[in-house]
Amino acid sequence: MAMAKDDHEPARKDELPELLTAVEAAEFLRLSPITLSHYRYQGRGPIYRKHGWRVYYAKPDLVAWSEDQRWASTAERLK
Repeated sequence: MAMAKDDHEPARKDELPELLTAVEAAEFLRLSPITLSHYRYQGRGPIYRKHGWRVYYAKPDLVAWSEDQRWASTAERLK
């Protein structure tokens, strides 16, 4: 009997993580797709992948980028 894959199990090296389109990634981060596009152009957004002309984001990269966006005050970024 086949066992169900655990959703919390990390992807194996020969498997891609869950990839989101730019629109799905923006929704996940609660940003507009235009804002995410600007961040990508400016080089200050999350790591992304290009498959041909298509842009994709791995969910773990989105979470990691969001974690790096923490601030204690307008002048104090948390690292």
